[in-house]
Amino acid sequence: MTEETLHDPQIPLPDNLLGRIAVTSIDRIYNWGRRNSVWPMMFGLACCAIEMICTQASRFDKSRFGMEIMRPSPRQSDLLIIAGTVTKKMTPTIVRLYDQMAEPKYVIAMGACASGGGPFREGYNVVPGIDQVLPVDVYIPGCPPTPQALLNGLMELQKVISSQSWRTSPWYRRGPREIPVPQLGPDLVVEPRPQNFPKTKERGT
Repeated sequence: MTEETLHDPQIPLPDNLLGRIAVTSIDRIYNWGRRNSVWPMMFGLACCAIEMICTQASRFDKSRFGMEIMRPSPRQSDLLIIAGTVTKKMTPTIVRLYDQMAEPKYVIAMGACASGGGPFREGYNVVPGIDQVLPVDVYIPGCPPTPQALLNGLMELQKVISSQSWRTSPWYRRGPREIPVPQLGPDLVVEPRPQNFPKTKERGT
């Protein structure tokens, strides 16, 4: 807890109280606690997940950001790192995991595949970016991004959290909320049979 990040500079303090007391706001102390205790979910899709695993090693020391605990359950996580290629078959599962996460929750698109489809963008079964179905807070370029790039993305996420206010946050507002519906494409949509469709013959006829 430093005076630079927690103390409100618009409220001056006498010189004899500097370094001893901090006058802050609810938003500052609330965001200070949230940005230093983000719990990512233990979830990976493709080769970017290997780089995410490397970031967990002691060489990069992610614990200094308060993000070293990766939870295997979405109900104990508040950060979803989409690390890898998103296919249409996997999209409903990803949306389900996101819906089960606790508010406030955030999404990081790690790598070219998660951000825009990557080299598989023209594939019939690849979603061109996870932002088609989920709200993304930070994009990390690269194919695959290095652990240093992921750390930079996590620091950018801390800036996003610091700029929020609990008065205008979507998790605080009451009333109906829009739930994203995954765009699965025609290959996964079950179309109704036409009326003149021939019925299947019963066995033995």
